[in-house]
Amino acid sequence: MAATSHPLATLTAVETLRAGGNAVDAAIAAVAVLGLLEPHMTGIGGDCWMLIQRAGDVAPLCYNGTGRAAAGAGPAVQRLLDSGAATVPQSHPLAVTVPGAVEAWDRLSTDHGRLGLDRILAPAIDLARAGAPVAPRVAADWARHVDLLQANDVTAQSFLAGARAPAAGTRMPQTQMCRTLSAIAKDGARGFYEGWVAEDMVATLKGLGGPHDLQDLAGHAGSYVSPSTATYRGTTVFENPPNSQGIIALAMLAMMEPADVAALGPDSAAFHDLIARASEAGIALRDRFLADPADDHGAPDGGLAQIMDGARLASASIAAGGRAEATPGRPGGSGDTVYVSVVDRDQTAVSMVNSIFHAFGSGITCPRSGVLFNSRGTGFRLAPGMPGHYRPGLRPPHTLVAGMTGDGRRPVMSFGVMGGHYQAIGHATLLSRIIDHGLDPQAAIDLPRSMAMNGVLEVETGADSALMPRLIGLGHRVRAAEQPLGGAQAILIDWDRGVLIAGSDSRKDGCALGY
Repeated sequence: MAATSHPLATLTAVETLRAGGNAVDAAIAAVAVLGLLEPHMTGIGGDCWMLIQRAGDVAPLCYNGTGRAAAGAGPAVQRLLDSGAATVPQSHPLAVTVPGAVEAWDRLSTDHGRLGLDRILAPAIDLARAGAPVAPRVAADWARHVDLLQANDVTAQSFLAGARAPAAGTRMPQTQMCRTLSAIAKDGARGFYEGWVAEDMVATLKGLGGPHDLQDLAGHAGSYVSPSTATYRGTTVFENPPNSQGIIALAMLAMMEPADVAALGPDSAAFHDLIARASEAGIALRDRFLADPADDHGAPDGGLAQIMDGARLASASIAAGGRAEATPGRPGGSGDTVYVSVVDRDQTAVSMVNSIFHAFGSGITCPRSGVLFNSRGTGFRLAPGMPGHYRPGLRPPHTLVAGMTGDGRRPVMSFGVMGGHYQAIGHATLLSRIIDHGLDPQAAIDLPRSMAMNGVLEVETGADSALMPRLIGLGHRVRAAEQPLGGAQAILIDWDRGVLIAGSDSRKDGCALGY
């Protein structure tokens, strides 16, 4: 079974499974296709994380496929600071960190796949050649970012139909991307991080004043890491460790556990209030401590222990109705991420997230290879001396999160909620609705969402009309969310009955399919 945000990606994953591939093969195949179907969300110019858990495994394997700042970035960062900038602009070359996704696909395919990268990428290559049809939600998202696309000539030529965003149903062939994916299929990661594709990427960034060089690309390597884990009401929850904000989902659950959440309706004002207060405290901890574990201005664990200690100290207050002081925090991004959940015939579960961060990433596209770069560098702090500030060779604090639950000897649910700043909040919300309220994945996904950010609680417009006044009465500044919050996918393994139960978010264009 597979669940993704686009029917063609879900079908690609299922067809990969039918062809003899496993969950790792299917997830990578789906993500590669999503880079063409949802180019504003993801692509080979971005990063990824993957969790893999097999039946009999106590915990999942976790792979960090995120990239680092260029080794020569120091002078450029100082110039940006001297200019008076408080943050890294989205379209600045410093916003581009080394793309980590392709190395991760190659490594994970080699270590855990069955089919090989050439077969896994074949559907994406065919789609790039023929042109991916633009889905309705994608068309609506695309139209909001025409100004960004027009700011770069190559990007405009690649992603606009004339001077306009493509309408739903329009096919968008990507000839350059077809060539690049073919090079990766033939030569693996070397086809991306070395040779003509790498030369095109470096020339593009240097032409804009970027500090990136060929060694930044050739020297990139992802890493296997231990997932962050905690128990919530008897369920073991696994999240990506720092530099990911996955630890914030665990921190929120730790703060919620003393409360009688089951007594609250899963869409009640009291439930949304609790989520808001736990998330405000969690995000404050994130923005204070989260960093690359290699950052010597932070803790060796990337802030994991400090964040969880802070959550435990705050738990009694949060459960009793207390609130943390809201902080402006770091840029959260606009939620432009794809998430894929797959369970194969051996009950191996994969949870994978892939992203270029902001909508259309940095907006910088390479002319020969068609690579659209990420904007992950905007997640760094510019001011020096704090955990997570911009330094050469470090990974930025990441919004990307993939989740898994287990029972101590096998996977139970592969899940994820895309949405930038919302991702960790979405994980805690989804898990609580399933664990505390007994909802199935689809019912839990369908319920209205809320997100506290910068002192304001955004509530989806589909919520009960009485919800917002009640939240105002509880002391929140409330406004209607301009767009749907996040997008979730989940597959739950019911080991007792021998069935898979999936959910796919109607906020996106996708679906879940099994056979």
